[in-house]
This record gives sequence, structure tokens and C-alpha cells, in this order.
Amino acid sequence: MKAQIKLFKIFGIQIGLHYSWLLIAVLVVFSLAGQFAFTNPEWGSTVIWGLAILTALLFFAAIVVHELSHAAVAKTRGLPVRSITLFALGGVAQIEKEASDAKTEFWMGIAGPITSAVIGIICLGIAAGIGWTPSGSHQAPLAAMLGWLGVINILLAVFNMIPGFPLDGGRVLRAVIWWITGSAARATRIATAIGQVIAFAFIIIGLFRFFNGAGFAGLWLTFIGWFLLDAARSTYAQFETIERLRGIRVRDIMAGDWPVIDAKTNLQTFVDDHLLKSAKRCFVVEEDGHVVGIVTPHEVKDVDREKWSQITVAEVTLPLEKLHAVKPATTLTEALETMGREDINQLPVMSSGHLDGIISRSHILRLLQTRAELQV
Repeated sequence: MKAQIKLFKIFGIQIGLHYSWLLIAVLVVFSLAGQFAFTNPEWGSTVIWGLAILTALLFFAAIVVHELSHAAVAKTRGLPVRSITLFALGGVAQIEKEASDAKTEFWMGIAGPITSAVIGIICLGIAAGIGWTPSGSHQAPLAAMLGWLGVINILLAVFNMIPGFPLDGGRVLRAVIWWITGSAARATRIATAIGQVIAFAFIIIGLFRFFNGAGFAGLWLTFIGWFLLDAARSTYAQFETIERLRGIRVRDIMAGDWPVIDAKTNLQTFVDDHLLKSAKRCFVVEEDGHVVGIVTPHEVKDVDREKWSQITVAEVTLPLEKLHAVKPATTLTEALETMGREDINQLPVMSSGHLDGIISRSHILRLLQTRAELQV
């Protein structure tokens, strides 16, 4: 879940929006405006719409705080957190590594619901103190806003504790099973299986409600179920991938020989005689017999095609010192995490400033395919 709109950073964590967030933001604002207009028509349209927009913004801010609580626990446990993205179903923290023990998984999972519950209780406490009641009619705008935020944050905490992996409750369940059995693999299989059952239940109940007159509310529940089902399956597939790669080092599958291109070659010649006539996508660039970097199609496509004959490979080369290199002893899972984090397809393998080889996604995929075929 990558952010298309980047907003700001908090504690080094990039906060951003997925395009789907724009849809849910509009729906939340219109829903709140309709609710406020129905319960408090005396406010007037300016107050109603202004309060609806402010309440929606505070609600999304509460979701960010919810995700930041996950990120805070992850960081204290040594797990790097890259970003937090708001999307149609809430928010997701991009934690770059899986928890290494059940205790870390438990506290990472439960931190979000606890945070949402605390926010909800505080909002309800302040709202009650200034005259808010559950009926919601004829109240001050501030009380109505805080009352709604209190209720929705508590509901958010309750919903997230549903044991449907990868919801927070599903992660807490996985942590408990992990602690009892001592096996992360077994805990993941059980938690994702339960998550898929709950997701199917959401889909069936949502469709039943839709065909019985619930309208959009039924479809929304179905959509949540579909998302949870896909997320549970994807999470399990990711875990299986990590398990299949466990114990394997970069040196075991890296390419020890690589295609070489002279730095003085122009891009047109490079494309015509090398890129388009081979299946290779990563070329080592040499200048006067020394390796100076690598070049891939990604660097070429950023150059205007009309200038290919005027620009040399050296001008678009990625220098070795600026590359995200790995060491021969690096695990494949770490190498794969680096590729995903930096959004690249290959990495140079270096030791003592010397290029030992190249590792690419294709190398890892071929290994995974072989292991899957042999069921090992």
C-alpha cells in the first residue's frame, strides 16, 4: 500500500495518502454533514459543513495516531518503519521486518486498539462534560464533534480486535498462538486460516444485508471482507516465501559473471547492441578496466530518446558508492527487503570495496519456483 500523495514526516516516518482515501474522505464528510443536519438543523449550513470537515480531519488524525502507536512499538523493538499510508479502509504502517518473537508481535498488535480506545474515552469524557448526550440533538457543535469522535474511536478499537488476521486482533491471536506453540509458522497458518474464515463471513453477511435492503452498508461490509481475505492470503504467501528463503545467503545464488559495457559507449549503441539483443537487464560499467557502477533500463528510459546518440553510458551510470550494495553473507530475505524498500530489481554484492557479483529478483524468483516444485 504505497502513498501517491506524501504529506509530512513524524519521527522520520513519512505520512501519506493513497488515492482511495479521497473517496472515503468525501463519504465521511457527506455522512457527517447529513447526520449533523438531521440532529441539529438549527446550526445552519456553514456550521454543519465546517464541523463535518473538521470532524473528518480529526478522525483521520486519530487513525494516524493509531498507526503511530504500532510504529512506536516496532521502533522500540528494533524494527524499521518506513511510512504510514491512509487509504479507503483506514491506515497501514509500513513496517519493514516481521516481529522476531511473540512478545513483540503481541504489543505491536494491541498498541493500536489501546490507543484508539484511549482517544475515544478522552473524547467522550470531554464531550459529556460540556453537555453531550447519546441522543445527539440540540447540542453545542464542539460537544457533538467530540461525542462522535469518542464513539467512532471506541468502535474502531473494537473492530480492530476482531481476530481476523491481519487485523490487529488477528496479530494478537497469532502472538498468543506463537507463545503457546513456540512456532511462528504454525501460529501464522492458524491465524491466517481464522482470518480467511472471518473474511468470508464478512462477505456473506454483507451480501445478505445488501439484498435485504441495507444498500451501501452491506456492500461496504462485503468490500471489507474481500480486502481482509486478500490481505490474509497475501500475508501467508509472504510468510511462506520467507520460510523458503530462510538460511540462504546472497553468495549462494548471486551471479558471479555479468555483462560488461564500456563507459564511453553511447546509449543508442548500448540499447541496440546490448539491451535489445540479450535478456540481461543489469550491466556492469567499466572505465579503463575498472568497475565504476551499473546501468539498467531504468536509467536509460529517463533520458530523451533523441539524445541517446549524444550521451554516453558513463553519464547515466549508477556509481558503486551510491548503490545499495549487500554483502555475500547477507540473507536473501534481507536482500529482498532492500529491493522492496528501495524499489529496485537488482543489487551489487560487494566486499572490501570489490564487486563480487549481482543479485536480482529474477534469481530469487527462480529459486522460489524450484523450491515450490520440489515442495521444500
